[in-house]
Amino acid sequence: MKLNFIAFAIPFFVFFMLLEYYISRKKNKKVHHFNESIANLNVGIVERISDLLTTASFFYVFDWLHKNLSFFKIEPSITSWILLFLATDLLWYWYHRFGHKVNLFWAAHVVHHQSDDFNYTVAGRITVFQAVARGLFWSVLPIIGFQAEMITILLLIHGTYPFFTHTQLVGKLGWLEHIIVTPTHHKLHHSSNAEYLDKNYGDMLIIWDKIFGTYVEETVEPEYGLTKSLDNYSLLWQHFHYILELFVAYRMGRTFRHKLKVIFGGPEDIDPRIRTLLEKKLFKQKSNSALTINLVNAIKFKTAGTIIVLFLTILLSYYIVSVNLFFLTSFIVLSAIITGAMLEQKRWIFHLEYARFIIVCLILNSFFDSFYSISFSFSVIVLSLLFYNSINYKYQKFLFLN
Repeated sequence: MKLNFIAFAIPFFVFFMLLEYYISRKKNKKVHHFNESIANLNVGIVERISDLLTTASFFYVFDWLHKNLSFFKIEPSITSWILLFLATDLLWYWYHRFGHKVNLFWAAHVVHHQSDDFNYTVAGRITVFQAVARGLFWSVLPIIGFQAEMITILLLIHGTYPFFTHTQLVGKLGWLEHIIVTPTHHKLHHSSNAEYLDKNYGDMLIIWDKIFGTYVEETVEPEYGLTKSLDNYSLLWQHFHYILELFVAYRMGRTFRHKLKVIFGGPEDIDPRIRTLLEKKLFKQKSNSALTINLVNAIKFKTAGTIIVLFLTILLSYYIVSVNLFFLTSFIVLSAIITGAMLEQKRWIFHLEYARFIIVCLILNSFFDSFYSISFSFSVIVLSLLFYNSINYKYQKFLFLN
């Protein structure tokens, strides 16, 4: 049986997230907030399923570049692996720095910095846009002459290490602080304090920050998140708010130079009032009432269920045909959108829940293609439509009334 073992990264990372939460509770240290953690997991869930569709593509891109455009043909050896590691980490530094200084790239990277928490769940807060932008930078490696297989193996290692730098529970690591990126370095990178902005870009080695003048040490207690907190848990808004801000700023640009600056300038060139304007236009006044117990439990249940479906989808991806993969991806993405809307206490989520129910029926029919399964699913859908308003009322009552 052929399995996609990359799927085991999911329980691996979830284990450390739960372990961090357990230890933080034992130490009576508040580093997790329910809404933030769920929102972080939602972004990570969507990125994981998106990676299933994009990661393999980049391998073929790297392979084509190496075979057709490479300057050298570098064979695997101890020396070449060391050189590849250094080149990869250096490229990451500059990708990361561009991601903070150029709006086009910040639009992809901003999601990673939106959380007001700093813990392992934040490490998973990466979008597919960021993965694509990162892949474009790493396309330099096969052109230099490194083989696609070598690049892919190292990127898996390089993608795992930064997860462990996203925690407040690990203190200084002695002499290692002078060489590698540690949690004490990276927590400053995630802070919104003026003295820490655009500092400590390194991924595995801190030496690049020291060489290029972006290194900083802690002087005041860091505050995490964006300089202007997003304060919104909608998955779609988290992904696209800055793109919309750039669109508005571009439309407002009076000259071609102004418009060009919107795209290739920095975040400081975008008027922060644009986001406030968009939020007033797109969102009604936010509910300040606390989440009910039933709503919290429903969010937990849906998140856990979605993670399990995600794990099984990736694990068995070699056996899933395209139409089923489309349905499963739709189910996973829609689930993340729903739980984000639940955090915002949006009453229209039942309509998305019903759409998700339809997708489940389609998935079951595609796996059990028989007259009986089709007849049963059709009957259930028709019956639920007849009582749609009644079910919606009971759904709202269950979730939002104590």
